[in-house]
Amino acid sequence: MRNKVTVVGGGFVGSTTAQRIHDAGLADVVLTDILEGAPAGKALDMAESAPIFGSNARATGISTGGGDYKETANSDIIVITAGFPRKPGMSRDDLLKANYDVIKAVVEAVVKLSPNAILIMVTNPLDAMAHAALKLSKFPKHRVIGMAGVLDSARMSAFVAAELNVSVENVTSFVLGGHGDDMVPLVRYSAVAGIPLPALLPKDKIDAIVTRTRKGGAEIVNLLKTGSAYYAPSAAVFEMVDAVLKDKKKILPCAAYLEGEYGMKDLFVGVPVKLGAKGIEQIIEIKLEPDEKAALQKSSESVRELVNVLGL
Repeated sequence: MRNKVTVVGGGFVGSTTAQRIHDAGLADVVLTDILEGAPAGKALDMAESAPIFGSNARATGISTGGGDYKETANSDIIVITAGFPRKPGMSRDDLLKANYDVIKAVVEAVVKLSPNAILIMVTNPLDAMAHAALKLSKFPKHRVIGMAGVLDSARMSAFVAAELNVSVENVTSFVLGGHGDDMVPLVRYSAVAGIPLPALLPKDKIDAIVTRTRKGGAEIVNLLKTGSAYYAPSAAVFEMVDAVLKDKKKILPCAAYLEGEYGMKDLFVGVPVKLGAKGIEQIIEIKLEPDEKAALQKSSESVRELVNVLGL
């Protein structure tokens, strides 16, 4: 029997995530959205591509406008992408509270039907929404994971590969902290074919890559005008789902609930973790220099502000 993955939210990120999982034959996919017909149409479209890709995975699309999530029952993984984009005139707190209401309704519905699932949170503000999902689901902390570091690290690797004109397969980048302007690209732990990045690029080039990484999402938003990134975010989710379902024990940077690690407590922060069948199977603590530790602390304080607004 194949695994089952539910993707909540049928927008660009959600539907592309579902497509990647389905096309790879990784799991049967259930795509949900509050819109009538849209998720069913997208699932049918995926199903009709299956003979071309040779995927025997099933794709199902359901409308949850009436609150019916029964098709999601017994999911192994639930990816939550549903939420509102920030609109003109909307403050950060307005967006935070609006998306909290969405997450609350979704999480409370899906965890009843899939009590043993692993939750992967994508909805922004990512770290605060992961915190909310943990409290609302009452799941153990290893089964609630935030997708951020994989995406941010991939962006940094793409920029490094382009600057050096080398294969992306040679590049390893490491971005920790919250998913925002205060994220912490760890240059010292980033390398090309094992060669530390500072040995290959001058400081000004590295600084430019770090800045572009931090603003990677905004750069795409500015170009698209009416949307945000979805190819790279969905690829990041796919890598996490793949690591869990195949029990890879793969070390990836993800938002995890810390209880003393890195000197932080009761907060989701992007750190290296080992992903396997149980979800987060280990939080990897690496030695940080004073400036790196200070940057991570600053990033975590931005996350704490959002969590405090929600009263969690």
